[in-house]
Amino acid sequence: MEKVGRSRIGKGLVFGTLVVSMWMAVALGNQQAFADFGITFTDIAADDGAGIMYRSRETPADALWDELKRKPVFFLQTDAPFVPGKSRGNPGVALFDYDRDGDLDIYVTNSSLVVPNSLYKNLLKETGNVVFQDVAGQAGVGALGHGSTGVCFGDIDNDGDQDLYVLGEGDNIFFENQSDGTFRDITSASGLGGGGKHDSSCSFGDVNGDGLLDVTISNSYDNWDHRLPLMLFEFAHLIEKNQLFLNKGHNMFEEISEQAGIQNVQHISWAVAMVDYDQDGDVDIFVAEDQGPKPPAVFGGQDVGYVRVYRNDGTGHFTDSTEAVGTNRFGAWMGLSFGDLNSDGIIDVHATNAGNYLTALMRDMVGGGDWGSGWFLGRPDGTFHYPGVGEVGTTPFGWGTAIVDYDNDGAQDIIFAGGLDMATMVDSNPGAVLHNNGNANFTRDFSALPATPYHLRRNVQGLAVGDINNDGFVDVVSVSEMNWPVNKPLASYSQLIGPLGGQFDDAAFWPTFTPLNPTNQLEGFTWNGIEPEDGTLAVMLSSGNKNKWVKVIPMGSKGLTENGRVNRDGIGAVLTFKPQKGRAVISPIVSGASHTAAHSLESLFGMRNSNHGTVEILWPGGIKNKLYNVRAKETVVFPEIPCSYTDSSMSLGQYKRCVRRTLDELEDNGVINWRQQGRFMESAIRAFKEHRREVHAQEDEDHN
Repeated sequence: MEKVGRSRIGKGLVFGTLVVSMWMAVALGNQQAFADFGITFTDIAADDGAGIMYRSRETPADALWDELKRKPVFFLQTDAPFVPGKSRGNPGVALFDYDRDGDLDIYVTNSSLVVPNSLYKNLLKETGNVVFQDVAGQAGVGALGHGSTGVCFGDIDNDGDQDLYVLGEGDNIFFENQSDGTFRDITSASGLGGGGKHDSSCSFGDVNGDGLLDVTISNSYDNWDHRLPLMLFEFAHLIEKNQLFLNKGHNMFEEISEQAGIQNVQHISWAVAMVDYDQDGDVDIFVAEDQGPKPPAVFGGQDVGYVRVYRNDGTGHFTDSTEAVGTNRFGAWMGLSFGDLNSDGIIDVHATNAGNYLTALMRDMVGGGDWGSGWFLGRPDGTFHYPGVGEVGTTPFGWGTAIVDYDNDGAQDIIFAGGLDMATMVDSNPGAVLHNNGNANFTRDFSALPATPYHLRRNVQGLAVGDINNDGFVDVVSVSEMNWPVNKPLASYSQLIGPLGGQFDDAAFWPTFTPLNPTNQLEGFTWNGIEPEDGTLAVMLSSGNKNKWVKVIPMGSKGLTENGRVNRDGIGAVLTFKPQKGRAVISPIVSGASHTAAHSLESLFGMRNSNHGTVEILWPGGIKNKLYNVRAKETVVFPEIPCSYTDSSMSLGQYKRCVRRTLDELEDNGVINWRQQGRFMESAIRAFKEHRREVHAQEDEDHN
């Protein structure tokens, strides 16, 4: 490896105002009072509760870091680029019903080579309580010795169960679900080994409309034993390009990355998502790219960190549309989530970033600008607008993220978490729950996470959401790579750099090093001797209000009906829910996106006090189905009916025959019963007639 001298790094690596010799407790008691929105998250896994005894152990790279920490003097200028990038690993988490018993189970990875991954079977159906049993060994997904990172899932063979893709440092593992509670490792036969990359996140989606799930992977750089490409432009050649694998059927995949058009840039990326953002019936690809602590172009460097957007032409060929859609905003982007933040029927994006507090310490390095974890609002013309974070003022660092209506008031909110090891310090997110007033105006909900010091002491990587206890409210699961001992002090950003005037001024960091001379950091640092503890899994169940809800589980009918076109999980579909009283909101079905993690594919919609509402699904391929009079607290399995109520080429009679034939096939296959068949038939006819009336009314208006 090329040696790096002081002149190569430059004075920017001295974190100008970073004086970590201050041992001080973070001032959590002076939080500004904000409204209580009625939800509290409680970690049932704390202190090994609910059967969760997960620990994220050390990786081999941690030994390299220990050698550097024990040097008499640690120099930021020369030593920091050689600090391992993920010395404690990059664990991920997924929420899915692997055994199809009706409750969500938890798969969590471990980057250690001596501890297996865990598959926590949810025993809710068996016991009536949310308790878990680790069945990774008997299920065949322990992956001991793998060094696992991110994870995603999807039914690649359309057999009705969800298969598991586990990423790692150097190779990946693909597990085929055997429908009997076990999995089979088919990595070699499938062609999904990955090719020795250092992966972080993955996402499933059907890129060419054949009804089979393909998979894309976000890669970082050649070796996490160092941080050279993160910190220096000169080492960009070590960055690994992202990958796309096409499902050829029979559980076999072919890499099409280059010909698909997604390798036009070579930037470090930590998250990837396949989502139909423009609602044209095919999945596009979003990538969260990391600028790192390198200066952007406006401050004399280069812009290498965007929320990159690749638009699909419908055949699986992509065009880089980043500048055209307006997401070419430099940042250290880490995780992605999607929803409808202002209820305008257009998909919006939340992307986690370095945060305002960490970058305030790094002004000499990255210059000014807004590095907050923020949101991009979609416009009708397919472009995005970055409005800033409004009244929130500032936001902290984040990895995993979710857009969900956590209080079921009908407006989608934002939850994210994360922490970053910056060598001489570890940045920590106090727990970000941003409540939405319905117009993409947010307020931090302090009451949702009352045990703030606990969250400050967890260096979270992966975060996934889903309804674990089946009560109609979203729950949050997060995994940390390491924790800060409870008897060791935190250092307050506000006391160090002064309050930034935002709602996260209680943010803090772990002071792992102390400058030998606080007035001249060029003289170096010394390790303070504190070792972090092993990382943990938090399972935070929500409780608190009585707002109503609807749960929708989309089901593609590929292989179930003669004309079914959509993968069995409905991944790539876009759902719209309009409550009886309230505004419509949309939710895309995405596998992956949140850094190293995968949310449940079930969609929860809040209704506040409405008693019923209407669900519409835009399926991959462009077919639209609608279901009326969905009742509050109802769980709807919504199958693809490959007859679109918007199809102008069909007469009403032809449309009825198409729908009837499909519903008969679905009933024959046990997907629906005769009552549900009547319900879907009635809604289909109503949707067709209402759409025709709307079209005719518009034609008359245009004619006049």
